[in-house]
Amino acid sequence: MQIFEELTKRQLIAQITNEEEVKNLINSGKARFYIGFDPTADSLHVGHFMALCLMKRLQMAGNKPIVLIGGGTGHVGDPSGRSDMRSMMDKETINHNCECFKKQMERFIEFGEDKAIMVNNADWLLKLNYVELLREVGACFSVNNMLRAECYKQRMEKGLSFLEFNYMIMQAYDFYYLNEHYDCNLQFGGDDQWSNMLAGSDLIRKKTGRDAHSMTITLLLNSQGKKMGKTASGAVWLDKNKTSVYDFYQYWRNVEDADVLKCIRMLTFLPLEEIEKMKSWQGAELNKAKEILAYELTALVHGADEAEAAQNAARAIFVQGGDDANMPSTKITLDGDEIFLSDVLVQCGLSSSKGEAKRLIQQGGISVDEEKISDFSTKITKVQLLKGIKIKKGKKIFHKASL
Repeated sequence: MQIFEELTKRQLIAQITNEEEVKNLINSGKARFYIGFDPTADSLHVGHFMALCLMKRLQMAGNKPIVLIGGGTGHVGDPSGRSDMRSMMDKETINHNCECFKKQMERFIEFGEDKAIMVNNADWLLKLNYVELLREVGACFSVNNMLRAECYKQRMEKGLSFLEFNYMIMQAYDFYYLNEHYDCNLQFGGDDQWSNMLAGSDLIRKKTGRDAHSMTITLLLNSQGKKMGKTASGAVWLDKNKTSVYDFYQYWRNVEDADVLKCIRMLTFLPLEEIEKMKSWQGAELNKAKEILAYELTALVHGADEAEAAQNAARAIFVQGGDDANMPSTKITLDGDEIFLSDVLVQCGLSSSKGEAKRLIQQGGISVDEEKISDFSTKITKVQLLKGIKIKKGKKIFHKASL
């Protein structure tokens, strides 16, 4: 099976500018494609995971990836999918985040001569002369068309800053620059980027007369239609210092039944024939599929040894029961002789706020040392923490807390 057909069967392709031309391009290994990553944090997260896997698949098929780090666009912030403006970052923070991204991507992409390359759009965007940009690029854009773009329409009621309004132009210029200097002929992104990506293809056509294509991948949603990769305590990070290997494994082990095969199909490198056999799995077999998903993705991000250790730890806790040696744990900061359980939950990352912790407790979702807690005012003593307590959230999440 050729790569385009595989991407289709894995249900990864959302929209495409010219299907036949793109199909021939990537099947022949002649795509020199880019995907952009704005450095909004010091770690990639699960939201980037599909793009990284896609780059790996395409590189394995002989195509050449260009990883674009948005050191320049990071000064503006993408309004796509946002209801408010992103926080402004200083240059030092942006540069630090870019370096962190590079280290993490090397696990997925093979860099080197005639392989993948990494570029930073700060190298050209920050040098642009504003008046020259208006004359050379701004004349190619219709404000009427821009305002019809979904990424802008959803912000018009609350207010769209002129700063963010320029993001589409900057992203389009990236594609144009990469086409001119690196022979980039294809761009990929999430399907919420479609308007921005079309703008890039149109700019290249207007400026050079050449065709360059755009293709978006289907965003991974859970069965409630929300983006995956979020927990009560925030994003699921690829940096194990921000999300432990065990917690990363457990995130995928605990996906909803309706999502497990979709995730296996879209994110793992298991053969499609093997995945097809799982469609009839139910009950215990479905739990086996979740273990396969969690192991495969943890191995991709953290390596096989770490994935095996996380799987063994999970089995020891949930299957054998009682063995908490490998249970994730948090050292609690204590000011005095006792602390509210709600504060412990927040410190452990089991809830994102005291309000959420209150709801969890009142709804019977929290147990401490196998005793269900329903009183929001419950406190944990220093003596308990010196010994260590075991917290259970729902049916599947365990956590140790101690001093």
